[in-house]
Amino acid sequence: MQDMNSLAEIIRAEATQRGVLPFARFMELALYHPEFGYYETQKHSPGRRGDFYTSVSTGELFGQLLACQFSKWLEAEAGSRKPEVRIVEAGAHDGKLAGDILRWLQLERPNLFDHIEYGIVEPSTRRRAWQRETLKMFAPRVRWFSDFQELARQAATKPAIPHSEFRAPNLSGIIFSNELLDAFPVHRFGWDAENKKWFEWGVAVARDALIWARIEKSERDLPSSIFHLPSSLLNVLPDGYTIETSPAAESWWREAAGVLARGKLLAIDYGLTGDEMFSPARPRGTLRAYSRHHANDDLLANPGDQDLTAHVNFSAIRNAGENAGLTTEFFGSQTKFLVEILAMAEKNNSPAKWSANQKRQFQTLTHPEHLGRAFRVLVQSRRSS
Repeated sequence: MQDMNSLAEIIRAEATQRGVLPFARFMELALYHPEFGYYETQKHSPGRRGDFYTSVSTGELFGQLLACQFSKWLEAEAGSRKPEVRIVEAGAHDGKLAGDILRWLQLERPNLFDHIEYGIVEPSTRRRAWQRETLKMFAPRVRWFSDFQELARQAATKPAIPHSEFRAPNLSGIIFSNELLDAFPVHRFGWDAENKKWFEWGVAVARDALIWARIEKSERDLPSSIFHLPSSLLNVLPDGYTIETSPAAESWWREAAGVLARGKLLAIDYGLTGDEMFSPARPRGTLRAYSRHHANDDLLANPGDQDLTAHVNFSAIRNAGENAGLTTEFFGSQTKFLVEILAMAEKNNSPAKWSANQKRQFQTLTHPEHLGRAFRVLVQSRRSS
């Protein structure tokens, strides 16, 4: 409880100093404050005892299927050359997914595993410690970077692995994230129907309580996804209609695209297309707080003690990658993505050979009533010239 109160005090102090704090800054502090942020406390772990379920928390099958797909991509890209076996994960949390992927490669693709280099982009010292503990059996093959700039700066000068092939912006291989983009801070915009204008939602302090406050915005300060909406849509939006944008997620995607010289860039996340973001069913946007598997709309309550997540605008992410020179190869549901992997791997890992537990995992990962429809997958690629 002390940690939560400490973070609330930090947020109140900054909001008081600034007058109104953009919600994106509130979300950044609530989730990523280096001492009290939600993702900095190991008690907030996925799974039955945590606050939320993820594809990883269903079991090891999710990582095994990804590893199977990654191996096919890496082998196909290499052709007759030495296999490109560099994988970079961002948002690795406790390292479990990395462990599932590496373990499958070690058992099923030993020749590929012998040359594997697994990079983790992780700015948090605390989370790096969790990951190192989880991945200690793979220690010689795993490297950590605080961001893509460090990967570019240090990989060429201080290789932890002899003859390391990590060279940015000439990285060849796979960069991927699972449930990362939905946790980037978002800006919330509301519609003032009477005055026909958008405003930004911010956070202020009143009698020591955190409250919602408006930040007036000029048209030139609005993101293009809002400013260029047709008048026919604006005329029917109800007062207070709210949407979110995440410039930070788009910027991260462009940065990842800039690192990739050849290979795949992959994201798996909750998300919608740009058109789907505007729906009568979501007048208050997609941002939700999660605690002990229950969603709620009290986004300002208990900062640091509940998860905050918003659906990814995959149209914006896709455009960011394509504008950076990437080609979109796949965009669709997690169900379609995993079923296609299964079809590809059928001869080596037939469902008939799966345990009952694995079959249950696959159903959870792909069934529309579970995780299959909620998650979208975006795969973009760059081929060397």
